[in-house]
Amino acid sequence: MNADASNSLTPRDLEQLRTAHLLFDAELQGGTLAAEALSAPEVRRATAVSRVPSRPLRLAQQVRYRLGGLRFDSAVLEPLLAARRAALGARSAAPPRFLIRVDEFPHYMAEDEPERFGVARFERFHEIMSASGVPYLLAVLPRVSHEPLAPTATGSRALEAEELEMLTRLRGEGVTLALHGLDHRTRFASPRRHSELCGLTDAQLESLLDEALGELAPHEIRPQVFVAPYNRFDPGQFSALARRFTIVCGGPESIGLMGFQGAPQWRGESVYLPSYAPFYGHCNEILPAVERMIEQACGLWIPLVLHWGWEADDGFSDLESLLARLGPHAADWGELANAIQRSRAAGSRSHR
Repeated sequence: MNADASNSLTPRDLEQLRTAHLLFDAELQGGTLAAEALSAPEVRRATAVSRVPSRPLRLAQQVRYRLGGLRFDSAVLEPLLAARRAALGARSAAPPRFLIRVDEFPHYMAEDEPERFGVARFERFHEIMSASGVPYLLAVLPRVSHEPLAPTATGSRALEAEELEMLTRLRGEGVTLALHGLDHRTRFASPRRHSELCGLTDAQLESLLDEALGELAPHEIRPQVFVAPYNRFDPGQFSALARRFTIVCGGPESIGLMGFQGAPQWRGESVYLPSYAPFYGHCNEILPAVERMIEQACGLWIPLVLHWGWEADDGFSDLESLLARLGPHAADWGELANAIQRSRAAGSRSHR
């Protein structure tokens, strides 16, 4: 790219370029792909970052997703695989890189159902994860609410000694810790609108984030990843989240607010990382999709979300089966953070 062209990059062009660098980070680092290959039309199409759709379109996408008409495989994976084939040809096959996110600790129902969702139950989950050698990211609650699904309920507590000891242990054992809002209390009663963030003003959102990060800072927990409670935040709130966090995660519920987006993708100065079915759900639902990606040698970053509370109710047997299959293909979140730094730098060089 010549100097005149690079200086004419729009913000959306820059997002696309950084997203492309992130997609091909392993090959660029390994020297098997030249940066010029990222200009291929298939690559540019697959890594173009779309605007947040209008509200009617977002809601239509949400309905299509629920009915099975909007699928991650066809809408996200296939274009990315086509981009890899265009840029790499016969060398496009590579192991998938699963990014495992776990929601959440303490569990948002830990105050109301401590025997079911307390530290001891989570400890068993972590021991299974640790024994498998599978790295993961954990969404952390700075405070725990009473009746978090009741908007009119009041009261939350600080983390207890046992919970803080667990977080210290996790940090020492290499688990990546993300911020999961403040206390997971929904502002809306309807399950279709559960959110701790939606509807907050800019000042209210900044205050909530300040309080949440302030609760964790004395314990040397300084998250660079944000996981929205209930996977819901307003589109206009993304920029505030992006100013504080390198990665902002989403899920199926995000579709009605951000639209159905690819992953990972640069948006402004942060990477948006939504996860959808078939990589968001119970372990027995996720396993067949994981096997397909391994057999297909897709070579992609694939965000995968587990809920340890769901797996505890099943005795963790499905979790163990999933980990046994994906173990060698699980990426450490530090790998993604390093790739993000490189893609940011590459985009900045092109933009000068």
